[in-house]
Amino acid sequence: MDFDQFIQDTETIKKIKKRKFNLDKIRADFPILSREVNGKPLVYLDNAATTQKPDVVIESVKHYYAYENANIHRGLHHLSELATEAYENARLKVKEYINALSASEIVFVRGATEGINLVANTFCRSGQFQDGDEIIISEMEHHANIVPWQLVCEDKNIKLKVIPMNDRGELIMEEYVKLFSSKTKFVSVVHASNSLGTINPVKEIIEIAHEHGVPALIDGAQSIQHSRIDVQKLGADFFVFSGHKIYGPTGIGVLYGKAEYLNMLPPYQGGGDMIREVTFEKTTYNDIPTKFEAGTPNIVGGIGLGVALKYLRSFNLEDLMSHEKKLLDYATERLLEIEGLKIIGTAKNKTSVLAFTIEGIHPYDIGTIIDTDGIAIRTGHHCTQPVMRRFNVPATARASFSFYNTFEEVDKLHDALIKVKKMLG
Repeated sequence: MDFDQFIQDTETIKKIKKRKFNLDKIRADFPILSREVNGKPLVYLDNAATTQKPDVVIESVKHYYAYENANIHRGLHHLSELATEAYENARLKVKEYINALSASEIVFVRGATEGINLVANTFCRSGQFQDGDEIIISEMEHHANIVPWQLVCEDKNIKLKVIPMNDRGELIMEEYVKLFSSKTKFVSVVHASNSLGTINPVKEIIEIAHEHGVPALIDGAQSIQHSRIDVQKLGADFFVFSGHKIYGPTGIGVLYGKAEYLNMLPPYQGGGDMIREVTFEKTTYNDIPTKFEAGTPNIVGGIGLGVALKYLRSFNLEDLMSHEKKLLDYATERLLEIEGLKIIGTAKNKTSVLAFTIEGIHPYDIGTIIDTDGIAIRTGHHCTQPVMRRFNVPATARASFSFYNTFEEVDKLHDALIKVKKMLG
């Protein structure tokens, strides 16, 4: 894709002419997909860990450093104005992409992890939590949506309640309802599980929380790249995601928060840009979202994320989602042909994640052997050790798909796993 033509398109992302879904052309947009690993064509199936970057995102990073590199919000010179405009335009693109009410509800952070920590920390400091209060999370959470709340619990003597799940890897909603009490003050739940693929009914989860007057945070790190997110329709009070999982740069993420909460909460960090006036006696803080963005931000990360979102909106999202669903269904069918292979996470509603074990073979050995064929998957506990304990496995192998993956790559994965069985089974 021609970067200059792409970047000079000043229409909003809602008005971009949609590209037809052409897998060969899409794969050509991602330079890394043409490389070889161990003398074999790369088969990249680790998209839940991080997605690859289209050339327009890569070029946006290069363009910024080559032609617009300056600090933002403070300078009156030309380069600073260019950089500030590009950075704030990226915030507008995020606002449009998730349909936030205002760009002021978009806080740039380092990733979903920092977004969750920001909310947990500031809610605690604002006096919203008192000794004896309760916070609800789920059994399938990533460590990033467990540990921050445990820190809050230790600081304030708060109880953490956990929504259980069934053997398919689905939350038991009847049990969720039973967890609420007059002490419940917050709900924080993952939208899509990174280790099971389960897509949770977050709209219902939020509605139940609101019926009890409780705010809800949704961890969208694994849903933002695979579904259409509308935070207003969801009713989410907070929604977090990481840029590198949606084809953008690393080190950038988004915390969406309703203005009523962001205005209420204290700053997360102190420093430049988040202040209005500083004296030795007292500091007054800037308006949202700047109140939560202390210091020089990841300017190029924000710009690159904006370009990534614009790239995605150049397609009909339903075309991308449909292809990923077909890949998941095909991969499920093919892998279940392998004797001794068990899929961990069989929810009816899943995103494009396929976690599995093979009887008698450690997942680390699976990942190591198929890497010799250029196939990249993830092995381990996937930062969800409670999930591994729930299913009584030390680890799983995980293949995760993007819209740039092919059915032929699924076949290569299948054949490589057959080879693993012959070697070690």
